[in-house]
Amino acid sequence: MNARTSARTTESFTLAHLSDPHLSTPTGMRARDVMGKRILGYLSWRLHRRTEHRGEVLDALLADLAEQRPDHVVVTGDLTHIGLPDEYRQVRAWLHKLGAPSSVSVVPGNHDAYVRSAIPRSLDLWSEFMDSDLDASCRSEGSSDDAFPYLRVRGGVGLIGVSTARPSLPFLATGTIGPDQLRRLALLLAETREAGLCRVILIHHPTSRGETSARKGLVDSGEFRAVVAREGVELVLHGHTHRASWTTVPVPGGTAPSIGVPSSSAMGNGRGWRARYNLCSLRQAAEGWELTVTTRRFDGHEDRFVHESERTVVLPGRRSERPALTAPVA
Repeated sequence: MNARTSARTTESFTLAHLSDPHLSTPTGMRARDVMGKRILGYLSWRLHRRTEHRGEVLDALLADLAEQRPDHVVVTGDLTHIGLPDEYRQVRAWLHKLGAPSSVSVVPGNHDAYVRSAIPRSLDLWSEFMDSDLDASCRSEGSSDDAFPYLRVRGGVGLIGVSTARPSLPFLATGTIGPDQLRRLALLLAETREAGLCRVILIHHPTSRGETSARKGLVDSGEFRAVVAREGVELVLHGHTHRASWTTVPVPGGTAPSIGVPSSSAMGNGRGWRARYNLCSLRQAAEGWELTVTTRRFDGHEDRFVHESERTVVLPGRRSERPALTAPVA
C-alpha cells in the first residue's frame, strides 16, 4: 500500500489501547543470555514480576476484547520482560490471538530493547504488526529506526507509531526518539493533517512533563512537544508508567489529550495499579473529532474485566476536506 491511502471515514471508530503486558516467560536461557543488565531484569522478574504480571489476567483480557469487539487494538510497548529471543516468539503468538496483523498495531518499549541486539530481533518477528501504509520506497535504508514512524490508516484515523525503545544503562529505563525520527514525524503529521485524518500517536514513554522520573523518562520529550505544538496531533496514547493518566500536550489552537494505561496483565499487588485498558471511540462531530474513553478494569473477585468509567471530550481542530494523502513522506 502506498502513501495515497484513502482517508475513508466511518461513523465511529474504536481503538482498544493496552500496554505493558509483560506477557512472556523468560525460559531456555543460557548463562551468557543473562549477563549484564539482563541479570537485573531476570532477578526483578523472579522476585516480583512473575507474581504481578499474570497469564490469567491476559486470558481475561482476550475474553473481554472478544466481547467488546473494538475496530482495532494498539499495544504501546513492553511486551517482554528482558528481551530474550524466546520471549519475542511468545509475543508473536500472543499478538496473533489479539487479531489479524492489519487489525493490531504495536510499538516497542524499553523492555523490548533491553540490550542492543534486541530491537532488530523483535522488529523481525513483529514486523507485520508494524507494517506501514507508506510506500516502502519512502523509507531510507539503514538501522531499524527507519521503520518508524509508521502510518496505518484505519477508518479515517491515522495511527502513527513512534519508537522510543533504546538500550539503557543498568537501573535506567529512559527512551529516545532521535532527530531523524522526529524529522520524519513532523513531515508525517503535516501530511496527515492535510489529508483530514484524526492523528493518533502511539508511543511507549509518556511525553508530558512530570509523569515519571528522569531515570525512566523520555530524553527528548521537549523536542517531541515542539513538533506537535507546530504540526498538531489529535491524541497521544502511551504506557510505561503502569498507571492510569490523562495529561495534555500543546497543539495549535489548544491542547490534545495524552492518555496512559496501566499494565494490562497486572494483579495490582501492593501499591500497584490493577490491570486496565481503554476503549477509545473516535467520531466526527460538527466541532471536529469527538473522543469517548471507556476504561475497563480487571476485577480480581470475578476474574474478568468490568466497566470502570467513561469520559467524552472534543479534540482540538477541525478536519480537512481533502480526501487522501497527496505525497510520500521522505
